[in-house]
Amino acid sequence: MSPPAVTRSCLAVVLAAGQGQRMRSERPKVLHEIAGRSLLGHAIAALREAGVERIAVVVGPGREDVAAEALRLAPSARIFVQAERRGTAHAVLQARAAIAEGVDDVVVAFADTPLVRPETFRALRAELTRGATVAALGFEAADPTGYGRLIVADGALTAIVEHKDASPAQRAVTLCNAGLMAIEGRHALALLEAIDDRNAQGEFYLTDAVAKAIGRGLGARALIAPEAEVMGVNDRVQLAAAEALIQTRLREAAMRGGATLVDPASVHFSHDTRLGRDVTVEPGVWFGPGVEVADGAIIHAFSHLEGARVGPDATIGPFARLRPGAALDRDAKIGNFVEIKKSSIGAGAKVNHLSYVGDASIGAGANIGAGVVTCNYDGFLKYRTEIGDKAFVGTNSSLVAPVRIGAGAFIGSGSVITHDVAADSLAVGRARQVEKAGWARAFRLKKAQEKSDAKG
Repeated sequence: MSPPAVTRSCLAVVLAAGQGQRMRSERPKVLHEIAGRSLLGHAIAALREAGVERIAVVVGPGREDVAAEALRLAPSARIFVQAERRGTAHAVLQARAAIAEGVDDVVVAFADTPLVRPETFRALRAELTRGATVAALGFEAADPTGYGRLIVADGALTAIVEHKDASPAQRAVTLCNAGLMAIEGRHALALLEAIDDRNAQGEFYLTDAVAKAIGRGLGARALIAPEAEVMGVNDRVQLAAAEALIQTRLREAAMRGGATLVDPASVHFSHDTRLGRDVTVEPGVWFGPGVEVADGAIIHAFSHLEGARVGPDATIGPFARLRPGAALDRDAKIGNFVEIKKSSIGAGAKVNHLSYVGDASIGAGANIGAGVVTCNYDGFLKYRTEIGDKAFVGTNSSLVAPVRIGAGAFIGSGSVITHDVAADSLAVGRARQVEKAGWARAFRLKKAQEKSDAKG
């Protein structure tokens, strides 16, 4: 059962200051991607979908790239810098100014925990409406080694103990800390400021907020999420594991929404892929960001789509590539080894074999033959090709843009078209065929003699 809608005001503090050294990368850990979106992006998107209206992002020093990504995703977000890394509570307190402005709920999220669902954030906040001052997210760990433990008694959270500080009895507990936390806004700043660094690591632990709340007679509760949902990403192995998990989610959502995936495990989705009802996706298809596929379309095997819109009952592939700006109308057909870029393909139009269509518009019912190329680039600028309704472009023709082919026009095979063609006209732009009888035999004899002389 879904938690009730939360109408209280909320500030989310997203911790994104980690160095991510185990990634072995020049790129910050939180800017690595799963399903075509940064780890930070997944965290911010889930918070916004959960109804969080204020977002503060804590970044490391000199990390303008992380700040820029946060602002791209949430333009109203506030950026704070953690100059020294002294623990999670210290990181949250870098957003002191935002917390001090006052909200009903403060949620602490982690940019490297990208799989937490909006429903989980809502459920965490809902615990505050039920009387808790602090709500911590936990999970039952298959292997609890290294994790902080949630100590629960009579339904209440009594402590969170870090692994290095835990007693043998506490280490036997398998309910572990996922890190995420919600704190009632009117107590948040006081609880955070009361945390000290008297522990094995000499750091300011966010988890100590539980003990501080209980010490003041305030309540704390634990909420349990699946272990896979709260997994952190610290290296490329975990990044791949997170990718696999989110792909499983996206595939399931597509199928439950009415699409058929012939071999689900072989299909790659992006976070924003949208498939209509009765869409069929064959094996090996890759959906990059920004793809929408309307009802009844078929995506044949080993096609690659990105930034493309596919209309109802259209057919793509196999082995087709739709690049950003490709827009197909109803019943359009894009076939084997065809590439479409920044072009509109009209209803019922066909581009079936081995062709490149870029910066073009193709009218309804037009037929583009095998090996046709729209020559859209002169080394400096791009130009458009316009092909009218029901035009026919013969095999191996080159259309040198800018050029217009009128409705119903016919382009002879092998033509190079450099000027506009009027509607219902025939255009042939190729050299006249010349035949020289016996030339090939004479050529072979001559070359054979030259080869023999060279050996002698």
